Amino acid sequence: MSIQILPELSIGFLLIFSRIGTLVLLLPGFGERSFPVRVRLTIALLLTLVFYPLATPYYPALGDVPAIIGILLGEIAVGFVLGICGRIMIATLQTAGTIIAQQLGLGFVTAVDPSMGSQGALIGTFLSLMAVALIFATDLHHLVIAALGQSYQIFRPGNFPDTGDAAKYVTGLVADSFTIAIQVSAPVLIFGLIFNIGLGVLARLMPQMQVFFIAMPASIFLGFAVLALVLATMMGVFMNYMENGLNVILQRG
Repeated sequence: MSIQILPELSIGFLLIFSRIGTLVLLLPGFGERSFPVRVRLTIALLLTLVFYPLATPYYPALGDVPAIIGILLGEIAVGFVLGICGRIMIATLQTAGTIIAQQLGLGFVTAVDPSMGSQGALIGTFLSLMAVALIFATDLHHLVIAALGQSYQIFRPGNFPDTGDAAKYVTGLVADSFTIAIQVSAPVLIFGLIFNIGLGVLARLMPQMQVFFIAMPASIFLGFAVLALVLATMMGVFMNYMENGLNVILQRG
C-alpha cells in the first residue's frame, strides 16, 4: 500500500462512518444515554469496517473538499432518517402504553423511558424495553444490518436524499405507528368499554352504591389480567410491524 492512497482510504472510511455512526447514535437499544459511549463508538467502527468493502464502490471519485463535505452531509442525513425511523417504530409501544395506562387509570404513573429519553407512562416504558429485548432475542437486528447495507442502493452516496420522499416516508411511518398502537392496545380498549358500560348499568340499578371506589381497583386488577393474557399477542403484532418495515427497505434495495 502506497502512501498516496491512504488519504483516499481514510476519507472513504470517514464517509461510511458518518452514515453508520449517525444511525447507531439514534437506534433503539444503542442510542440511549445509559448506553456507554465507548461501546457505541466501538460498534459503529466495527460496522464501518464490515461495510467498507461493500460500500466503497458506491462512492463517486473523491475530488475537491467542497464535494467531500457535500457527500458527508448527505451521509449524515441518510443515517439520521434511518435512525429516526427506528425511533418512530419503537415509539409505537410508548403510544400504546400511554393509551393502556389512561384506560386503566394509571396515566399519572410515569417513569423515564430509556428508549425515548423522556418521561412516559410506566406501561409504555415496560413495553418499549420488552420490544428492545425481543429484537435482539429474535435476531431481528440482523435485518437492521441488512437494511443498512441495502440503504446504499436506495440512497446513493453523492446524491443528497430527496427531502420530499423522505418526509413522505416518515409521515407514512408515523401514521402506521399510530395505527399499530391502536391495534396493540385494542384488547384493553375493548375491556375498558365493556367495563365502563357495566359500571354505568350498575350505577343506574344501585344509585346508592359508590361506584367509583369499586371501579378503580377493579379496573386496575382486571386490566392487568387482560394485559397479561394478551401481552404475547400484542408483542407479536409489533414484531411483525417491525419486520415488515425493515422488509420494505430490503425490497426497495
